[in-house]
Amino acid sequence: MIILSHRGYWKTESEKNQAIAFERSFSLGFGTETDIRDCAGQLVISHDPPKGNEMTVRQFFSIYREHSTTDLPLALNIKADGLQPMLNELLDEFSVRNYFIFDMSIPDALASRRNGLTLFTRLSEYESESSLFKDSVGVWIDSFYRRWYEQKDIMRILEAGKKVCIVSDELHKRDPRPLWNWLVKLPSDISTRIMLCTDLPEDALELLA
Repeated sequence: MIILSHRGYWKTESEKNQAIAFERSFSLGFGTETDIRDCAGQLVISHDPPKGNEMTVRQFFSIYREHSTTDLPLALNIKADGLQPMLNELLDEFSVRNYFIFDMSIPDALASRRNGLTLFTRLSEYESESSLFKDSVGVWIDSFYRRWYEQKDIMRILEAGKKVCIVSDELHKRDPRPLWNWLVKLPSDISTRIMLCTDLPEDALELLA
């Protein structure tokens, strides 16, 4: 299973989406999920509305290139509309290829498709149908209250030629062990094609690798 750290591999709350968390994640061989917004004419890393002191996406990609020995996967959560031109420019500048963007609004996803960006759509208890499924390279599977999906649901996505990234339960304040124990029982030809986004990448790797 491919492990992605959620907002970097942080050890304290204050490290989320900070350089130390990204450096730790990439140095240990984990891809990462992070949040992108715009502020004062540039792209920044921020889950919440930016205040002006956030790391820039340029700095984030510099850390990625410095600390990642391979093209580790990046999941870029798009928190604002209209970022495509600036993001495309930075992706090209840093030769970032193993990435996907997700969680955009539908109009912004259409604009992202027109701009040639790599998209994931999403499924959850509230989204039984994936928007833009045919135009996406993968599906972000979320579960806000409980695991609602089964092996057949994952297989349907994989058999359509799409990738899968699953949100680990601790991101919603639940014990992740029941989900991880379910994932570890999946056939290897399925599990090796799945990404897991987690706040506990080393713990997840120990069980799921």
